[in-house]
Amino acid sequence: MPNSSPKVLIYSHDSFGLGHLRRCRTIAHSLVSRFEKMSVLILSGSPIIGSFEFRSRVDFVRIPGVIKLRNGEYTPLSLSLNIDQTLAIRSSIIEHTAKVFDPDILIVDKEPLGLRGEILGTLEMLKRTTNARLVLGLRDVMDDPDILREEWTRKNVDPALETLYDDIWIYGPPNLHDPLQGLGLSEAIREKASYTGYLRRELPADSRISEPLPFDDEPYILVTPGGGGDGVELVDWVMRAYEARCEPLFPALIVLGPFMAANAVAAFQARAEHLRDVHVMRFTPTIEPYMANAIGIVGMGGYNTFCEILSFDKPTLLVPRVVPRREQSIRATRAAETGLLKMLPIDNYPNVKMMLDALVKLPRSAPPSRAGVENLLGGLEVIGDKVGEILEARDKPAVRVAAAGS
Repeated sequence: MPNSSPKVLIYSHDSFGLGHLRRCRTIAHSLVSRFEKMSVLILSGSPIIGSFEFRSRVDFVRIPGVIKLRNGEYTPLSLSLNIDQTLAIRSSIIEHTAKVFDPDILIVDKEPLGLRGEILGTLEMLKRTTNARLVLGLRDVMDDPDILREEWTRKNVDPALETLYDDIWIYGPPNLHDPLQGLGLSEAIREKASYTGYLRRELPADSRISEPLPFDDEPYILVTPGGGGDGVELVDWVMRAYEARCEPLFPALIVLGPFMAANAVAAFQARAEHLRDVHVMRFTPTIEPYMANAIGIVGMGGYNTFCEILSFDKPTLLVPRVVPRREQSIRATRAAETGLLKMLPIDNYPNVKMMLDALVKLPRSAPPSRAGVENLLGGLEVIGDKVGEILEARDKPAVRVAAAGS
C-alpha cells in the first residue's frame, strides 16, 4: 500500500461486561495479522482491559469507567466526580485521541453516539476535518425492535446514521437475524448496512490451561456466564443439579466471570468445595483452551460466547437472560430453531429436574456444524476485505497525482 502505516481506531463505550472488549480485541488482532504495517488503537472504559494481552501494533486507551445503576442512570466507576464531569473527561479524551491518532477508519462498537452522546463530537470532527471512514459495528441481535426504536428515537440516533456514518457492519450472517428490521430506518441508512458473518475465534498460539483441573483427563462441561454480572441464576441452577445427585453427570468447570458480585462468588466457591465433580474458577482472560477441551458448553447466549461455541463446534445449552435486553433470548431462540444448539428458558429456574435432564443430554447433543448452516464464521475475513477496500480507495488519489506529475 502506498501509505505505509494505516490506522484504525475502535471505540467501545462499555465499562461493564466482557462482550464489547473481547469483540473489539478480536477484530483488532485480525486486522494487524492481515495488514503488516497497520496500527489499531482501542478506546475503552473497561476496568479489566489491562488483564488481556494484545498483539504487537494493538494498544488501548482506557477512559474513566462508569456503571449503570438499576434505575438506568450512570455513575462513575471509581472517581469521586458526578457523572457529567466524568462524561466530559471521557468525551475530551476520545476526541483528542482521535485528533492526534488521525485514523483512516473509526469503528464504533454498537452504540451509535456512544455513552450519552459522548462520541458525537468526535464523529463530527472526523467528518469535518478528515477523510476517515466512519463505521458502526452492530451485533447480529441488538434488542426487541420496539425497545431499540424507542431508545434510538430518544437518543436521536437516526441523523448520525444518515449524515455521519459511512457504513454499518452487522457482525452476523443475513439468514439468522436482521437487527435493523422493524426500526423504520430510511432507505439511505439501510443501504449502508452489510453483513459480515460471525467472528471466528481460534486458540491463541501460546494458549494453555493455566490452572490445573481436578478432573485429570476426564471430559468436562464448561459453564460460563460471560462477565458474570448477571449470571448468578445460571450458575446456581447448574450447581443445584449437581447437588441433587439424581443422575450421573460429567464434571463441571464453572468460570464465574470478573463482574460477578463478591458475595455470590464466595457462596459458589463454598458450595463447590462439597462437590467432587464441580470446580469453580473466578476468571481467566483466555477461556479458549478451556472451551476447546470441553465436551459441552453451558452459557447465557452473549455474542462472544456464541461465536466461541460456533468456532469450537461444541454441543451447547444456552440459558439466556431476558432483562435488561432480550438480545440473548432472541439469539438463543433463533439458534435453537435453526438446530445449532439447545435452549432452556430462564423462566424455568430453579427446576432442578429440567436442568439435570438438559445436562445429561448435553454431551450427546449434536454440535453446531451438524445444523448445516453455511457461511457462519466468515466475519473477520469480510471485515479484512472491507478494510482493504477502504485503504485502497484512500490511496488511489495519491497514486493519480504522482502519475500526473511524472
